[in-house]
Amino acid sequence: MGLADASGPRDTQALLSATQAMELRRRDYHMERPLLNQEHLEELGRWGSAPRTRQWRTWLQCSHARARALLLQHLPVLVWLPRYPVRDWLLGDLLSGLSVAIMQLPQGLAYALLAGLPPVFGLYSSFYPVFIYFLFGTSRHISVGTFAVMSVMVGSVTESLAPQALNDSMINETARDAARVQVASTLSVLVGLFQVGLGLIHFGFVVTYLSEPLVRGYTTAAAVQVFVSQLKYVFGLHLRSHSGPLSLIYTVLEVCWKLPQSKVGTVVTAAVAGVVLVVVKLLNDKLQQQLPMPIPGELLTLIGATGISYGMGLKHRFDVDVVGNIPAGLVPPAAPNTQLFSKLVGSAFTIAVVGFAIAISLGKIFALRHGYRVDSNQVAGAISSLFILLIIVKLGELFHDLPKAVLAAIIIVNLKGMLRQLSDVRSLWKANQADLLIWLVTFMATILLNLDLGLVVAVIFSLVLVVVRTQMPHYSVLGQVPDTDIYRDVAEYSEAKEVLGVKVFRSSATVYFANAEFYSDALKQRCGVDVDFLISQKKKLLKKREQLKLKQLQKEEKLQKQAASSKGASVSINVNTSLEDMKSNNVEDCKMMMSPGDKMEDATANGQEDSKAPDGSILKALGLPQPDFHSLILDLGALSFVDTVCLKSLKNIFHDFREIEVEVYMAACHSPVVSQLEAGHFFDASITKKHLFASVHDAVTFALQHPRPVPDSPVSVTRL
Repeated sequence: MGLADASGPRDTQALLSATQAMELRRRDYHMERPLLNQEHLEELGRWGSAPRTRQWRTWLQCSHARARALLLQHLPVLVWLPRYPVRDWLLGDLLSGLSVAIMQLPQGLAYALLAGLPPVFGLYSSFYPVFIYFLFGTSRHISVGTFAVMSVMVGSVTESLAPQALNDSMINETARDAARVQVASTLSVLVGLFQVGLGLIHFGFVVTYLSEPLVRGYTTAAAVQVFVSQLKYVFGLHLRSHSGPLSLIYTVLEVCWKLPQSKVGTVVTAAVAGVVLVVVKLLNDKLQQQLPMPIPGELLTLIGATGISYGMGLKHRFDVDVVGNIPAGLVPPAAPNTQLFSKLVGSAFTIAVVGFAIAISLGKIFALRHGYRVDSNQVAGAISSLFILLIIVKLGELFHDLPKAVLAAIIIVNLKGMLRQLSDVRSLWKANQADLLIWLVTFMATILLNLDLGLVVAVIFSLVLVVVRTQMPHYSVLGQVPDTDIYRDVAEYSEAKEVLGVKVFRSSATVYFANAEFYSDALKQRCGVDVDFLISQKKKLLKKREQLKLKQLQKEEKLQKQAASSKGASVSINVNTSLEDMKSNNVEDCKMMMSPGDKMEDATANGQEDSKAPDGSILKALGLPQPDFHSLILDLGALSFVDTVCLKSLKNIFHDFREIEVEVYMAACHSPVVSQLEAGHFFDASITKKHLFASVHDAVTFALQHPRPVPDSPVSVTRL
């Protein structure tokens, strides 16, 4: 479809006048199928509203099959355990469980320091969540346990409610640890309740609001928070507890202020442990193809550091802080302190959402890689809990003399991956500067405002940025690619040419309350016609003509009165006056009795009729410039929904362009948008579905064949 005999008509059109060229193009511009406006399309396709499914009815159904399905959905172990291939998977799971336990032991002890808790609680956190995920989890690869970001978020809460020191005076460490444990356990209960609730209401969609730049910027800032929090263990300093906005800045300033008080033995211990860990990680990276499993550098460092500390007496000789007593066995569970709920509810919700998002993101990465589905409304686990339990019951007390500086070194070295994300700034600068802005705002907000407020600011900013970007979409005037029915931006495609007499306008974003005014302004600007000026000038000139006509009528009426008064006060009426004359007199009397407003409206209508040029153009008769196009087509293919502001804007566009004698059509609306237009009473006597076409090409073809408004359709539209 397209132009027939393209080369011939183009040469001919160059020699013809504009009117003849338009007529020739209208005649040659044809389609090889019937033109389809919305009415024809609905009739041809037998369009009807899609039936609505009432999902809540299935939720309320009760049957044996539904009960079984719910049980298997929330207890996946009953599904996969009976089908577990023992011969194929058991050996591999034992080895992976051992390797995870080897990793969890040092990290559990280290991340307990991040949470501000005794190290043994890091081991507890490496046991219970993993065992619970064994029952409820759906990912075969995730191992739930301690995590740096979550640990530092818990630590910010525990240190704010149970500070390290008050007014530079040390408090009892046993009482402080007990208070922090109570805060952390109560916080964990609230986080668990929130996550269970989020799972029950299928809150998995919240992950979509945490974009990748946001998550990476947030975790990078969290890594900086973790790094700063470990400086006191690396240098052996006693710092005051800082919480709330700018707490990180205050901590860094205090570390710098107290740096001369650093303990040499502690610094050397941390440095040696860090070097050993880095060397082992480099060896693992270099020899990963030759080694059956990675060298457990962290575990070896723990064992070696504990032995050296015990043999050399680092605590007594060099004043190096050690882990201290690690009780054997499991601590009996205790009820949470409900009085703390009101203080912890905000932090608990933030931690629940962050933990949820991180677990689901990692789970889906592995699921996509290995070809199975992760339910985004459950939590994570693995088999290594048995090894951790053995360490808690029998082996934990052996790490009594482990220096805390070694644990700090383990934490800092493990931050390498997250700190490498600082290179995102360079890559995002080249790829997408809007995503870079999200990354930077998230990073700075988290650094300055702390982890909880930083996340809130980041999410709000990313959503606001989406709104702002929809307010400034790409507006374009479309032209036809030669010998095709494809229309592209004439500013980007040099061969795309505007169709003579037709203007096609498109926005790259949906039109709604936040950008409807920008859409209308951009449309009038891109059309190359000052629509508002033309309308105002037209109204001025019409009003001026009306005033002149009224003055002329008043002058004639005055002359008639003067003539009548000169002949006498009485007027004779011919008895033989015909009925038609009486009716005429009655009409004249009615006109005399009309209100000034009615006279003005009548004069306006008469003025417009009298002002028309021979070709029917009021603008031409008034001496105003006419637009160089007779039809405007709005490509609405980008619309995903419409609101009341969008409806009013479209109505006003029809009104304004019809005022300057340009007919308006719409094209490429999706069915849901058409349904919303109908529901909003957009279509009426002046705007019908004949103005809405299946494609831009249909609309252009119709506009060229009918260069004036649609026949039998009123032109006037009331501006909203």
